[in-house]
Amino acid sequence: MKPDQIDLLTTTGTPTLHPDGSRLVVAATRPDFRADSYVGQLWEVTLEGARRRLTRGFRDTAPRYSPDGELLLFLRAAPGGKPQLFVVRAAGGEPVQLTDQPLGVSRFDVAPDSRTVVFAARVPEPGRYGTLDGVGAGLEDPRLITQYKYRMNGSGYITDKRSQLFTVEVPDLDAEPWIEAVGRLKQERVDGPGALEEQGAVPRATQVTTADADHLEPAFSADGMRIFFTAALAPDADSTLVSDIHSIALDGGDRRQLTNLSGGSRLGCSAPGPSADGSWLFFLATDLSPSGVDFVARSTALYAAPMDDPQDLRRLSDPGTIDLGDVQDIVRDASDAVLVFNRSRGMGELLRFSATGESETLVTGPTVVTGAASAGGAVVVTYTDPSTTGDVAVVDRAVLRPLTDFSAALRARTRVGDMQERTYTAPDGASVHGWVVLPEGDGPHPVLLVIHGGPFAQYGWGYFDEAQVYAAAGYAVLLCNPRGSAGYGPDHGRSIKEAMGTVDLDDVLAYLDGALAEFEVMDNERLGVMGGSYGGYLTAWTIAHDHRFHGAIVERGYLDPPSFVGSSDIGWFFSEQYTGTDPARVEQQNPFAKIGSVRTPAFVIHSEEDLRCPIEQAQRYYTALKKQGVETELLVFPGETHELSRSGSPWHRRQRFEHILRWWARYLPTDANQPDPATR
Repeated sequence: MKPDQIDLLTTTGTPTLHPDGSRLVVAATRPDFRADSYVGQLWEVTLEGARRRLTRGFRDTAPRYSPDGELLLFLRAAPGGKPQLFVVRAAGGEPVQLTDQPLGVSRFDVAPDSRTVVFAARVPEPGRYGTLDGVGAGLEDPRLITQYKYRMNGSGYITDKRSQLFTVEVPDLDAEPWIEAVGRLKQERVDGPGALEEQGAVPRATQVTTADADHLEPAFSADGMRIFFTAALAPDADSTLVSDIHSIALDGGDRRQLTNLSGGSRLGCSAPGPSADGSWLFFLATDLSPSGVDFVARSTALYAAPMDDPQDLRRLSDPGTIDLGDVQDIVRDASDAVLVFNRSRGMGELLRFSATGESETLVTGPTVVTGAASAGGAVVVTYTDPSTTGDVAVVDRAVLRPLTDFSAALRARTRVGDMQERTYTAPDGASVHGWVVLPEGDGPHPVLLVIHGGPFAQYGWGYFDEAQVYAAAGYAVLLCNPRGSAGYGPDHGRSIKEAMGTVDLDDVLAYLDGALAEFEVMDNERLGVMGGSYGGYLTAWTIAHDHRFHGAIVERGYLDPPSFVGSSDIGWFFSEQYTGTDPARVEQQNPFAKIGSVRTPAFVIHSEEDLRCPIEQAQRYYTALKKQGVETELLVFPGETHELSRSGSPWHRRQRFEHILRWWARYLPTDANQPDPATR
């Protein structure tokens, strides 16, 4: 794949299955260069594989059938606009807009009677975020900060736009459409955020929560009388990672906390949902220990409690062997069972659990399941694998029967390099698991060691645009999951706690050495190393200790733990949990403390609005390299966050790839990636 082909990367959202199990609807979304945005519509697909484009909006996502199967609700965003809730008859027709929230709608659920919808939306303080005409962001009142948690990467400030829950009634879709008055009957026009609701063009929503906290993931109870949600409302919520499942009546009253009701370890809870028969409440949670902040490599588990006795809490999955922390969602299955998503050795598996703890694996193997739905005796999934960025399949006796082929154009117009699974041995005998992607030709090919972020994350079997772009440019690409990664159990993940840059460095170098020894087509003299976030950390750490690399790319890096505390949105807890608090030990894990040893040319890439790894990390690293005479460049993307490489603007994603290839053309040229003569 080439950088200008990222518009072929169609991804699929979570599917919704009609209650009778006959058909599904899924959102298919792709980058678009003309719009410099992400565009996509909803597709209806029968379980026999017939499909049709159901909507024609700019970006339509998150479809959900109503329980009676008569309606389809979804989110629609206009160009430059926020996602709003729409409804259309399941048989088709003109969608009707239900909301006009100033900052858009996120998660929603439909009541069992199919007439009421609950949704979450951020509510801006008066005078902020365009709510006061003529007052832009630079003229807003100052913010008085008194909390640790006041910003979030991708969202910016959060305490002045809390996520609250609302309910709205589904109108009669056969009623006369709203028509704006003109002439003699025209009233004073209302413009701006919320104008459509004020004018009566959309139904009036009722806010049902008001506390100074984010209220997330709303879900109706099976009888439709209560709403479940997650929120951090405890007195110490600002200084821990603890969150709870709560429920409220439909009018917002009678709030009940359902989790963390006893002493001992404390949970970070998410994804509440009742069983199909209404007898159980399921949710996901991470055990954060009594401190409430010990998050390092803590696997997410499935919990259940009887609806009539929430304190009878039961953990159904073993966090020592199962980790549900990637796709943090629960899918209601028949009666008292649910479907959940496990990450294991690069796979994204689909598991079924009953409330009694019985489990079975529905999908496993070289696939990453990204979403699922169950209804009418059928189970369907969305997934990615080495040759598709997103498709839909029916689960049939633990085998996937594909229903779509959204990646057909990608395969037709690009070469998809095979992912060759390999395991090599670290110096202490530990196994290092990963993949090799080779370019075309006999070689010898220069080698790129590409390190993932996290660190509690994993490379896997899904289509990876980074590896395909570099392989197409003539590079052998190495992807591995060193100790500290997810997917291999908590001990594997926690092995770098207060020991960053130790066994993780050993592992990535062992994987490099193992691949060089096995593959004769690799050039063991021409090596590069690169990574983002924690991968940026380990890249910077690697080139301070190993000088065989011709070049390096340090992207959105975690580069100086002491300055990360206070500048990052997660800095108040992240560094201390990973590196500890002893200054001498922190220095032993700090790339910035070792920067004097760096001799490798290093390309530093960062985004201006990255709040996860703030840009000061990159600026200081770049300046220090330049002062000591190391060849370096700094590439800064305006308007982008920590998620640039995954969800940044299409043009910025393309330009990022072009600059990366330009850098490697200088230090590791290939036949397919030569330096521009004008820059030599």
